[in-house]
Amino acid sequence: MAAGIWKFTGAAMVLSALASMACAQGAPSGPMEVGVIEVKLQDVPHIVTLPGRAVAFQEVEVRPRVGGVIEDILYTPGQPLKVGDPLFRIDDSAYLAAEASARADLATAQANLPVAQSAYDRAEELSGRGYTEAEVEEARASLAEAKATLDAAQAALDYARIELSWTTVTSPIAGRADVSTVSVGDLVTAGQSDELTTIVRSDPIYVDMMEASSRILSFRKSIHEGSVTRNDTLRATLLLENGDIYRGTGSLVTPGNSVSTTTGTVTVRFQFDNPHHIVIPGMFLRGEIVMGTMQAILVPQRAATRANSGQLAVFVVGEDDTAKQITLSDEGSYQNAWIVREGLSEGDKLIVDGLSSLREGQAVTPVAATINADGNVQDSAPSSAED
Repeated sequence: MAAGIWKFTGAAMVLSALASMACAQGAPSGPMEVGVIEVKLQDVPHIVTLPGRAVAFQEVEVRPRVGGVIEDILYTPGQPLKVGDPLFRIDDSAYLAAEASARADLATAQANLPVAQSAYDRAEELSGRGYTEAEVEEARASLAEAKATLDAAQAALDYARIELSWTTVTSPIAGRADVSTVSVGDLVTAGQSDELTTIVRSDPIYVDMMEASSRILSFRKSIHEGSVTRNDTLRATLLLENGDIYRGTGSLVTPGNSVSTTTGTVTVRFQFDNPHHIVIPGMFLRGEIVMGTMQAILVPQRAATRANSGQLAVFVVGEDDTAKQITLSDEGSYQNAWIVREGLSEGDKLIVDGLSSLREGQAVTPVAATINADGNVQDSAPSSAED
């Protein structure tokens, strides 16, 4: 009997201990300390992120202007070129002969002109005294023909010299040339379809960014309503394919004049300095354009979660010092914060720390906190260690 009483008493003690623990865990432990910041309206840059592609500032396909055999390749692929630097030398034998022939024709014309001039002067002086009017006219025509022959010979010599100069193919722009598509000994023809090489100038460089026409209309509407103040000049920064930020600021070249019928986008072109040739023509990029400024509230990203609806879910301190959860619509992000224009008012206490165990309606004790440039909480409640 005593053993049975002992078993019953021991079981009762265990149940009592478990009940006490359960009561201790479920019992309220007082208001929870949370880190808060007071939200305020501020000028926030209106930034849009657009896909883009790099386009060469200048690009030329080099073709011969005269025909002949390639005698020499005078450049090194990939090295900087200036305007007029030689690229190829074409056999110039035929063009030297043509230039010499044209020079001889010019000398003949120059020799014949004084003779025709003297004949005309004499006929004019003796007109009616041994020279008929017909003979005077004939002398005048001969003089005009001699002058025309001289002009034609001079033009032929000039063109022969130009063709001779074309036997040395030079760079029409400053840039860098690709590998030659021909070799020494190849025969080329004037104006052939195949290029000898391609020269690209990529400093500065263009970046074409695509923006949806609907977003352009929305931005113009925001300006008209006064919710956005447009910048006098548009500036852009680039995000490279590997995630690095390009250290340079682009200036607007053209805002685009038509909408693509296939994509519904407008191509906006910016120009960037590219002295180290980091941006290569054809490279895919992302551009961030500061369109203007707007009045908005910045909600630290650590203080918000994304609900199933796509909206932001945040906690604020209610009038009765309890946690109140609200949902917000954002308009993108800036630095380490979401941009919010509706749903919060200046002076609202936004909970930024102690969120891991926070529940709707829970009593809280707000403690002032600050958010540093990296988005981390400083001078906050001790419960921040839980996050």
